[in-house]
Parts: sequence; structure tokens; C-alpha cells
Amino acid sequence: MAWRKVQRFWRNNQDSLLLAIALILFGVSILEVRRQGLFEPLELQVYDRLLRQQQVMPPDDRLVLVEISETDLRQQAQWPFPDEVYAQALANLQAGNPTVIGLDVYRDFPVEPGYEALVEQLQKPNLIAIRNINTFEGTPGPPAVNPEQLGFNDFSLDPDGVLRRSILYALGSDELILPSFGLNIAMTYLYEAEGIFPEASEVNPEYLQLGQATFVPLERNSGGYQKIDAEGYQALFQYRERGTLNQRLNFSDVLLGEFDETLLQNKIVLIGSTASSLKDSFVTPFTRGRNGQSMNGVVAHGQVVSYILDVAMGERSLFRFWSARQETLWILGWLSAGAIIGWVFRHPLVIAGGLLFGIVGTWEVGFILLGNYIWIPVAAPMVTFIGAMSLVIIYQSYQDFRQQKMVMTLLGQNASPAIANALWEERSSLLSSGHLTGSSLTATMLFLDIRGFSTISERMVPEKLLIWLNELLEMVTHEVQSRHGIVNKFTGDGIIAIFGVPVPRETNAEIAQDAQACVTAAVAIAKCLDQINEAYKEKELPTIKLRIGIFTGEVVAGSLGGKDRMEYGVIGDSVNTASRLESCAKERQPADCRILIAHATKKYLGDYFATESWGPMPLKGKAQVVDVFRVITPQEKEFSTETSANSEKKTD
Repeated sequence: MAWRKVQRFWRNNQDSLLLAIALILFGVSILEVRRQGLFEPLELQVYDRLLRQQQVMPPDDRLVLVEISETDLRQQAQWPFPDEVYAQALANLQAGNPTVIGLDVYRDFPVEPGYEALVEQLQKPNLIAIRNINTFEGTPGPPAVNPEQLGFNDFSLDPDGVLRRSILYALGSDELILPSFGLNIAMTYLYEAEGIFPEASEVNPEYLQLGQATFVPLERNSGGYQKIDAEGYQALFQYRERGTLNQRLNFSDVLLGEFDETLLQNKIVLIGSTASSLKDSFVTPFTRGRNGQSMNGVVAHGQVVSYILDVAMGERSLFRFWSARQETLWILGWLSAGAIIGWVFRHPLVIAGGLLFGIVGTWEVGFILLGNYIWIPVAAPMVTFIGAMSLVIIYQSYQDFRQQKMVMTLLGQNASPAIANALWEERSSLLSSGHLTGSSLTATMLFLDIRGFSTISERMVPEKLLIWLNELLEMVTHEVQSRHGIVNKFTGDGIIAIFGVPVPRETNAEIAQDAQACVTAAVAIAKCLDQINEAYKEKELPTIKLRIGIFTGEVVAGSLGGKDRMEYGVIGDSVNTASRLESCAKERQPADCRILIAHATKKYLGDYFATESWGPMPLKGKAQVVDVFRVITPQEKEFSTETSANSEKKTD
């Protein structure tokens, strides 16, 4: 019993269930595609655009850049510079009493002359030098420098070659944990200037606590990432003022002592190359796609230093990320939103508005959260929203097409545009389980037949007979449909038309309107028949005499047949009565078009039509007699008036 209920439920809701399954599979596919990292490039592009839209902070006045430019290279006429050059420059800088000096230049071997003088400067406690751990053998720092005053200058680039994250700690070839160049400079400055020193976090002893900031290591799937190399202790960092350092000194000026020493008081001084020929530059979110622009390595280190100082002092926040569960719910939430909007709204403009809502909504939420240092996926939910909405719209369009095809099959394409539109608007309630559900309603039926058709068909060749017949049927169809009737069936030499279906007409006024429209159509057919017969006489073709029976009453309207052969029809005693009215008293044909109605129709006509009573008449198959009336057409009235006038003239 339970299984039968399941089967019945499946049959009744098969399409909707298939759509739900498709949406679930689509959502699972999105999550799997994202897990495989295929969304990562798109997420990174979105991240860069959102980052560029944020309000950035001004340049950090705690940092001073001493840049080695192309001019400096030409003046020294050699690279690397001799040790005495750096020794003199460092001595001049120390005279300005900076808090920290960071030397972003490799000095792993002596370049005479001046090595001893350089060693003396490198051993100053406020100097941080670089080493490299990324190459196969690595590039060691200056031999005379205390290892605690070294920091690696390696960066971890994203797969698209853009610099967005910094390695804070890494494991060196000697199995020692090494700080980065930027982190070592920042820690030295914080200790000397603010009394802040690194310690283990209370949240997790393995996390670095620096002032007010707890540095949580970046994971391979943090934010929009999915498959990055997260080895070491990495952190996403934010740029200041699109990556510029406003306080700059030329290396040659420093070497000659031609600068304002007070500029360096209690500052962080970074020495490094900005010469393009030395190829020490990186693409950033702010320079990406901008005609090959990039950021010099020493400036990038300055950005890292500035960010660490800010978060340690509570001026900025570290980036945070949602858990995998939260991100999944976020994506599935937009899937649901897309499906609901696609299901509820049908108007193209509203759908376009819904699509815009999804795109702008995901973007704005991502923008607002990123402004608060929370990075969430944006591309994946946006694609999910659009995809879910598209799936539902495609499903709805398919359902519309299928239902429209069914409706047109039922109506045989013989409904007036008004009726077709009305039926289409009511399709949800009319269509059930592949059928047009039967409904009881009051309608007016019109049966039309050609008198003596068999005799005429015997005298005409089939080709001409078909042309002769179609001209009449085309006219009849037009007169019916133009008055909101349905030509339900062609019967070879006649038609069956219905007024008042498929949308139920419930009030007496509406039923009367249908009855009057039906009789009006019959009268119009009679008028057109006169014109057709005149044309047939000229062509020496047989003229036509019509019998029309009209009856108003209750019927059951719906689809007849099955899925392989289906048509729209009406059944009931009223249908039979209309048919019998058409065929009763065949010998009585006072005009080329005889229109008979019963009292059930006449009572709705008012004074709009002239009729003559034929009295109670027995109809075939009916146990009781029916009051029959003949509708007198305007042509008959005119003919009768003219005949009376002619008779009076003759009498005179």
C-alpha cells in the first residue's frame, strides 16, 4: 500500500521531483567543482576587483624607502655594488637614528673593497638582512650577520602569478624555523618602539600572538582559495594606497649624505632596488592587468611590514574566513534563492530584475564583508544562483511548451485568440496529469450541416468539391472564432461549434452573452452564405443550403482520449439536443440558411433577434417535446418588406 502511494506521488509530481533532483545534483556539482579548485581563478579575479573598490589607507609614514634606481646603477657602473658603497650608505642612514633598517640586497659573499667596514654596519642590532630559501640551494645571508637578524625575502605567489599573501615563518634547509624579512623588521620595530614582543597565542599555542593580533595560519581552502600551497606559516595581507611608499630617498643622495637625517628619526628604513633591469617586481591585485605594471619587491616587503604593524597595534584587522560548512550553506542558500525566483516570477522584466538581484546581492555582500576583512566565496554562489535560476526557467519553459502543445492539440487550433489566451492563463488549474480535467458548465452549442451534400458530392470531382467545401468552412470558422467561439470539430459537410468554453461562464449575463454571440454568428453565416451562393451561381457551381441547430444547456467539457490521441470536446444531453435541432423537420427549409433554436436559448436573446415559433416538436432520441423557434435573419426581413411593398403597388 505504501509503495503504491509512493508510485502515485511520483506519477503526480514527476516533473517537479525531477527538477528538484536536478537542482540537488547541480548544487553538489558546484561544490565538487569548487573543491577541485576550478572556481579559484574566478574567485581571485573577483577578490582583486572587490579589493580595488575598497577605501584604502594612506601611505605609512613610519616607513622610508631608499631606492636603488637605474640612475644609481649607471653612476656606480657595476652590480653588485662594492661593500664600501653599502657600508658608507648604512653609516649615513644610522646617523639619522632609525629604529630599524632593512637591507633587501643579497650580500652572501664579499665584494671588495670595504668588506670589513660593511661587516661592522651589518652587525648593528637594528639592521635586518635577507636570505632566500626558495631556490634549490638557497641564497644565504651575509656571513657576519647574527642569524636572528636575518629574514627570508621569499613570497608565495598565487597560481595566476599575483602577490596576495605573505609567508611569515618557514622551515629552512637547516631545519630551523625562520621569520620572513617583513615579519622580522616588524617585530624589531614593535619591540623597540612599542615594547611588543612575539608570544604564543592563548587561542592556540601554535599561533603567533603579536600585540592585539593572533595570526591564524592560512589554509589551502581559506576564502576563495581551494588548492594553494599553504606550506609554512602564511597570511593574507592588505595593501595601503595601491602599494606606494611616499617617503623615498635616492641611494646616491644617501651615499653622499645629501638628505635630511631627521626624516629617519624612529622610522623603518628599507633599502632595495626599484631598477627595472634587476627584475625584482611582483604583480599585485592593484597592478594586475594594467599594462604590465608591477610592484617592486622592496615596496612589497614594506606593505607586509605596514600590515603587520597595523594589526598588532589594532589599527587594522587580520583577514578571517568562514568555515567550510558556512561556505557550503552560503552557496546552497543562493541556489535556493535562484530556484525560488525562477519558479515564482514569470515576467521577463521581473526575471531580469531577479537575475540582477542575485548578481548584485552576492557582489555587495562580498564587498561589505571584505571591507570588514572577511573573505568569502563570491563567484561560486553567483554562478550557482544563475545556474539554479536558469534550470528552473528552462523547466518552466519546457512545461509551458508542453502544456501549450497539449492545449493546441485539445483545441485543434480552432479557438479564438481571446479564448486561447484565457485558457492559457488558466492552464495550471485546467491541466492535471496530462489531461484537461472535466468541468461542468453551461454552454451554447451550434451544429451546422449542408443540405443534400451527398447528392452534390456525386456530381462534382473530388478536387473541386474540396475547394467548394473549404470556402464555406473557412467562412464559418471565421464567423465563429471572431465571436469567441470554438470550432470543436469538422464533420465532413458541417461543423460543431461551442460558445462558453473552456473557461466556465458562471453568471446569467455571461451565459446570455454566449447565446447571443452564437446566434449572431449563425445570422452572419446566413448573410455570408448569400454572397457565396451568388459567386457560385456565376461560376456555375452548386449553391448551398444550410441547417443550423443551436441549444444552450449544461455540458461536461474536457479532454477525450489518451496521450496518443486526444481532443477537446463536450458531452451531455444538451449536445444531443443541438444536433437534433439541426436535423429535425429537414423538409422545412424556408431560407437558404435555416437556424433553429430551443426555448433554452431564446430566453437569453431578449429582443435582439426576430423569431417565429414552430411550436413543441418531438426530437429524435428525446422523450419530451422541445419548443422550437426559427431565427429570422435580417435578409429575410428585407425580402419580406420588399415583397409586401410590391404587393401593395400591384393592388393599387
